Amino acid sequence: MTNTSAWPKLDYAKWSDSLATLHMWTQIVGKTRMVQSPWLNHSWHVTLYVTPRGLTTGNIPHGDRYFSIEFDFVEHALFIRECNGETRTIKLAPKDTADFYHEVMDALEQLGVPVSINTKPNEVPDPIPFPEDRTHKAYDPDAVYDFWRALYLIDRVFSRFRADFAGKASPSHFFWGSFDLAVTRFSGREAPDHPGGLPNMPLWVAQEAYSHEVSSAGFWPGGDSFPEPIFYSYAYPSPEGFDQAVVLPEAAQWSKDLGEFVLRYEDVRLADDPEATLLSFLESTFEAAAALGDWDLDQYQRRHFP
Repeated sequence: MTNTSAWPKLDYAKWSDSLATLHMWTQIVGKTRMVQSPWLNHSWHVTLYVTPRGLTTGNIPHGDRYFSIEFDFVEHALFIRECNGETRTIKLAPKDTADFYHEVMDALEQLGVPVSINTKPNEVPDPIPFPEDRTHKAYDPDAVYDFWRALYLIDRVFSRFRADFAGKASPSHFFWGSFDLAVTRFSGREAPDHPGGLPNMPLWVAQEAYSHEVSSAGFWPGGDSFPEPIFYSYAYPSPEGFDQAVVLPEAAQWSKDLGEFVLRYEDVRLADDPEATLLSFLESTFEAAAALGDWDLDQYQRRHFP
């Protein structure tokens, strides 16, 4: 049996095609949750959550019923479960995104919870509508399994980091648009309007997401602009001098192109204590953002009880 406590090696070049396909598939599932759920601040109602076997939508309302959709990266199956006890299973294997889309929509129809989504992918250049997508069809089960193993190890650290802050903070959650696991803390003050600029994402969505000052960190498995998995940390608005802050660990650096601190996943994976190394990155970048941004942290101190 695989040692799931060991941080897996993630080779972006070897699984980039599968990553791109999984990005589209998570968008189909995420959009299903989005259109059925009440709007929650900063688009928190659209995200997926790490599970012991993959990623889930959690409960999705449909009239007087609930259903959920879960990616199981151990069995390599998508499970759609409806509250009356019925389940539909879709095999995760190499297939066109168009076929995956129709399988999901047909399964929802069969369960009596039909859903209609905007079929144009978000936050990607040159999007191909899901029903027409015969480009994204790769699925390497071993690579996807390793990605999930990394996600749940990272999620544990993110959740621990999130718990140490008594102010407004997001859960550790997975955004299918940007395809990253993220956790965000808020200062409580309003922020200037975000300029937008994300491909195929409405300006108002970005401005609502960044309506208040944030310090946000996350894990991104890589893409064309940065072809390797990284951890990142940024502040919006970015306070003066943030790019010059001294943060931990030493391997962390400021990326002028991305406008944020980055730490290579490989540097964390190979550290003597990966969890402590990642936590030092999260804590030090937040402390720099909060200090330079003049956050009033006294009001966000946790009270510790016996």
